[in-house]
Amino acid sequence: MVNVSVARRYARALLEASAPGAVVGIAQQLDALARLVTSNPELGEVIRDPAYSRAQRHAVLEGLIQLLKPESQTLPNFLRLLVDRHRVAMLPDLARLFRDMADEKAGRVRGTVVSAVPLDPESIRQLEQTLSRVLQKQVVLDTRVDREVLGGVSTQVGSVVFDGTLRSQLDDLKRALQS
Repeated sequence: MVNVSVARRYARALLEASAPGAVVGIAQQLDALARLVTSNPELGEVIRDPAYSRAQRHAVLEGLIQLLKPESQTLPNFLRLLVDRHRVAMLPDLARLFRDMADEKAGRVRGTVVSAVPLDPESIRQLEQTLSRVLQKQVVLDTRVDREVLGGVSTQVGSVVFDGTLRSQLDDLKRALQS
């Protein structure tokens, strides 16, 4: 298991080294790379395993960097450092921590909206705007479809849950009728 405090230090260093306008792009590219390495164990093994030569690991990393097409050299240099120091295993944690730190610095909070059917982009945008006004922070929502939800939506931002599902309304009605 990777030490999260070490990943936090690396994420903080990357955030401090990044240009303010490039942070969102770096977070997206870092997340994409972490998902790619996680979903492809053979690829992750090549750039993680010290049994492969440094040249082999860097050659694979350079191919991945070409796929990312980064706007600045900050992220590629950071990734090279991770490979040199055998810290690529912490990439998923590092990507999550970097995104969280970037969000905090920008005054954003992330949340999840769960619905029975996929929501259209306009509905998501309106929900984000409404929650942003209520919470007085910029809200970025991830969507999830759950067929167990009968109707409506449930939104969680941090520890706050806004439950507008039909199931919760029926449960409220049931409790009211029982009392």
